[in-house]
Parts: sequence; structure tokens; C-alpha cells
Amino acid sequence: MQSVHFFSACAALFFAASAHGQDTKRQLALDSVQHVREVVVVSKNTFREVIPSQKLDGAVLERLNAHSVADALRYFSGLQIKDYGGVGGLKTVNIRSMGTNHLGIFYDGIELGNAQNGQIDLGQLSLDNVEEITLYNGQKSAIFQPASDFGNAGSVYIRTRTPRFDINKPFNLRFKAGCASSDTYRLSGLCENRLSQAVNASLSVGYLTSSGKYRFRYLRHNQDRSVAYDTTAIRQNGDIWALRAEANVHGVIDHGMWNWKAYTYNSQRGIPGAIVNNVWRRGERQSDHNHFSQLRFQKSFSDAFSTQWLAKYAYYHTHYVNNDPTQLPVDNSYKQQEIYLSTANVLELMPNWSVSLSYDFKWNKLDSDARLFVFPHRFSNFISLATAIDYRHLKLQASVLGTFVKDHTRTMVDKPSHSVLSPALFVNLYPFSSKAFSLRAFAKKSFRMPTFNELFYTEIGNALLKPETAVQYNVGAVWEKTYRASLIRGFRLQLDSYFNNVSDKIVAYPKGQQFRWTMLNLGKVHIKGIDLQAETTMQPSPELSFTGRLQYTYQQARDVTNPSDSYYKHQIPYIPWHSGSAIVGANYKQWQLNYSFIYAGKRYNQQENIVYNYMPAWYTSDLSLVYAFNWQTLRCKLTAEVNNLFAQDYDVILNYPMPKRNYAISIDITL
Repeated sequence: MQSVHFFSACAALFFAASAHGQDTKRQLALDSVQHVREVVVVSKNTFREVIPSQKLDGAVLERLNAHSVADALRYFSGLQIKDYGGVGGLKTVNIRSMGTNHLGIFYDGIELGNAQNGQIDLGQLSLDNVEEITLYNGQKSAIFQPASDFGNAGSVYIRTRTPRFDINKPFNLRFKAGCASSDTYRLSGLCENRLSQAVNASLSVGYLTSSGKYRFRYLRHNQDRSVAYDTTAIRQNGDIWALRAEANVHGVIDHGMWNWKAYTYNSQRGIPGAIVNNVWRRGERQSDHNHFSQLRFQKSFSDAFSTQWLAKYAYYHTHYVNNDPTQLPVDNSYKQQEIYLSTANVLELMPNWSVSLSYDFKWNKLDSDARLFVFPHRFSNFISLATAIDYRHLKLQASVLGTFVKDHTRTMVDKPSHSVLSPALFVNLYPFSSKAFSLRAFAKKSFRMPTFNELFYTEIGNALLKPETAVQYNVGAVWEKTYRASLIRGFRLQLDSYFNNVSDKIVAYPKGQQFRWTMLNLGKVHIKGIDLQAETTMQPSPELSFTGRLQYTYQQARDVTNPSDSYYKHQIPYIPWHSGSAIVGANYKQWQLNYSFIYAGKRYNQQENIVYNYMPAWYTSDLSLVYAFNWQTLRCKLTAEVNNLFAQDYDVILNYPMPKRNYAISIDITL
């Protein structure tokens, strides 16, 4: 009965909107003329990139049926998402099987950090105010960037909306409301105001609430493949409420720009525990209060020299409670602080030759009321030297990053500092005069520091851990072509093959007779893979267009630590050999139909690739229908979604079942 009321309300809202539709085509054409992106004039050497990236922006981002950054990242090749289920479930990502901590997440140019466990919960980052998401393998291949950006094995850059205004209109108002299965309700608002010709401000606010309840099937087999459990039930303890607010002030100066941002995220949620042997764990709760403020200043003093300065302060408070009667009670708070300062400077020595020098400082501190806590804090210094050559058909970039880290604790003897050098070389070659086809390659050494939990967590940490290092090799090609008077308006094909050698991988290892664990540098992993991306746009008529985007990844990630291990050269847990995604969209007048597909092949949930640890392939299909219309002075967009269209039962992580078929409807109003 509840679903009947849901669809009745959706249908009423949909047809009411259709009744007020008028002349949308002419208005959209007018908007395309009046919405002019602000241009900041900077040095021509500022934004040179050697290696093309994967990007989701504009209309493509809107077609994904995605609400969080984690949802959108599933459509990049070479990325693996760990999703623990539901709206409030933890969602993390790693690149090319090297682990979550090797991937840098940058929000408007400054990296998001978590010194405690190294994981960024991407489910907390809404897409309501996001304009573009870009993935770089290796690193962002431009030398004008902070020093720490050179240290990651890969980087995700999230760029929020830059205010744009119609002629003679100094403000924008946008409101979005939606409801979905699992008693989910989303509200968001955006206000933009032009304060002067050179300064504008924006405020984005979002609210989310959900019971997190969804129907799932729990099917498990014995080792002889007979059915052990086959249960259909409702997921519990997945409720969440969250409030997000973000304020920005953008300024333009002579040959430069500046930006100030303040961000806050507050939530309370249940943690839907693992379902083991048909037993539900429901006692875990977590609250998060995350705040940060950051400042960016960039200016070109001439065609030859540009500088950038960054500053950030972050405060994260996590309260974790476990009241499961079968486990020891836990009630702990963790408070993180971070101070970050950076300067990057680029000098053009010749018209096609530039060099850069960057320095970053970072201070991290973790406090807790946990028993026997050591209260660690960390001083990190990064210095980079890079050069870039852009000469006719050749682009080349070389860099070296020096990282110096010193940890201190309140109760332990200080350990020696860590010092790591990370060189990198990127090459892009255009063999033909049209530059429609390019060849590229890179080699890089990257690393990741042990987290505070790995070093100092009670009965687990190991203060002598070394950084985890990786050597990356990549060879690829890109073919890109645009056509004017043709059915096919554009085509892009991108192919990469790669090899990663991960050493000193940090793993948990049992010790003693008390079944206690500690962290050790033991692991070595060899990773081979192929990434393929293809995009095309077709326009049979002025009112009808089709877009398509395809990604495919083949990956072999083998544990080569010890030949005597039973799992030697086995595929590491949760990495499928084959995975991919597809996005298809059709636009006709004010209507838009979008279909997205995600596939993950067979994989194993433990180190040993045996039948008992086998996890079958899964796929999901999502469908959305969008109707854009004008009502008086309002620009409106109504969206209806069906996710997991074929109601597949699957786990991304073992014992964390994902939702079956679910629905959503939303309306977006712009004044």
C-alpha cells in the first residue's frame, strides 16, 4: 500500500508539471547564451597537462542517477568502490587495486585528509553543488600544483559550482527536493549573489534523512554448495540524518583569483553491521561533526611567473558507540585537527619550457578518550621540483617529491622520522599533424604513510612501520575526433595498460596466543591491467541527440609476498578480473532518458581463491526520465528514477547486502 501511495504522488506531481510546460526549447537556447563562465586571465603556463584524464561534468554527471561523489566514481575505469550498503553505509574507493590510502581526494584544489585511518567516506560528499569530477592516474599532470599532489598514486579532483549569472541578474536561487525508497528525503538549496563585478558569494545547504530500511535476500552455501541459509528480510540499523552547509566567496583580481570556503557536515547514523550465519548485528552507532575552512590565492605577475598560496584548518569529531550485547561495549570519541599551508610557484624559462617549485606543510593531531591512547601528532613537510616541456608534438613532465614526516606521542618515545623521495616522468606524443591521436606513458614511484590507527592503535599498532611504496608504469593511447555536419558529432577512444608493484604493504598479522593482531610490513602485490574508455555523441536532428560512454577494466592483482603461502599469486580480495560501466542518454526537446549500467565480475572475499570464498558477478541497471519545463519565471526539472531495475541480489562487500529495486523522484527549481 505504501508503494501505491508513493507512485500516486509521483504521478500527480509529474503530470501537474507537464501541464505548465511552455516554450522550454527557446528558453534553454537563451540560457546557453546568457550563462557565461567567468574567465580568469592567468599565465599561459599555468594549466598545461601532459596526460589526459577521465572526467564527469555537466550533462554527463546529471545522467548518472547519482546523489553522492561515491555513486559517480563507480563510472570511472580502474576504480573500485567498497560499499557497505544503503544510504548511510560507508563508501570508500581505491585506484587500480593499490588501496584506499593511495588515492588523493581533492575538494576545490585542497586534499581531504584523515590521519586516523586514511579513509574518506565519499558518501558524505553530495553532488548537489558539484560541477566536475576528474580522475588522474599517477597524478595530476600539471606542474603548477601543491607539492603533496605529486605523492599520490592517483587523484580525484572535485570542483564545486562556480557562480554564473544572467545579464542584469545579480543573484541565483536553486531549490531541490526529492523522496526515495527506504523513507529517504533529500532537500537542498543554493543561493548565489554577485556582490560586485569582481566578487561573488554562494551558500549551499543540504539535508538528508532516511530509515535505511530495504528488502534484501541473504543466501549462503556450505562448502559442498548445499544451501545453508536463504532468508529474505528488511535491513536494520541503517538510518541516517545529515546536514551539510558550504559557503564560498570568489574574487577576481588583476591576472588572478582568490577563493574562501567554509564547509560543515553533521550526521548521526546507524552502522548496518555484517550479517554472519544469518545473525544481524544492530548495536553500532556513529555521529560525525566535520568542519573545515580553506583559502586559495592565485596570481600571475607576468606571462612568465605565477604563484599560488593555500591554507586550511580542519576539525573532525567522530563519536562511535557499540551496544551489541554479544560484544564488549564501546563508547569512544575521536577528535582530529589539521593545519595545512602551501605555496606553489611556476616560472617559464622559455616559451615551451617551465619549471615549478612547491612546498607544503601539514600538521595533524588526534585526541581520544579511548583506553591507553597515546595522543599522536604528526609534522609533514613536502617539497617538489618539477619541469614541463611542450614542444610541437611532444609534451614531457618530470618531477621529484621529497617527503619528510615526524611523529610524536604523549606517552611513547619518539621514533625516527620518515624520508621518502618520489620521482615521476610523464610523456605525451602526437605522431600526426592533426593531433587527433596521441601516445602517452608514465613511470612513477609513489607511497603512502601509515595511519595513526596502524601505528598507535591499542594492541594493534606498530610504531616501526615503514611507508607503503608503489612503482607505477603506464602506456596508453587516445584518439579523439569531432565532426560538424555529421550524424556522429564526436568520438573519443582511450586505452591504457599498466603495471604496479606495491612493496612493504601494510597488513594485519596475528601474534601471540591471545589471538591479538598487529600491523606489519609484509605484503607485496603485482598488479597488471587494461583500462578502456569510449565516448560518442550523435545528433540525427536539431531536436534529437544521443550520447554514450563506455568503460571497461581488466585487472590481475596477485599477492606475491611469500611462495610458501597457500594464496601465493592468488587474486587479492574483492578485486574482479573484469569490470565496467556504460552510460547512455537520449535528449528530445525538453525530455531526457538516461540509462546507466555497472558490472563487476567474479571475485574472492579472502586471500585464498577457493570455492568457499567465491563471490559471483553482479550488475545493476539504473533508469531515469527527466522533464525540463518553465513555469512563469522558474526553470524546473522533474526527475523520476528506478535503480537496480532488475532487482538483483548482490553484495559489494561480503555480508553487507545491497538494496533491491528502489525508486526516487525529485524536482529541481531555479529562479
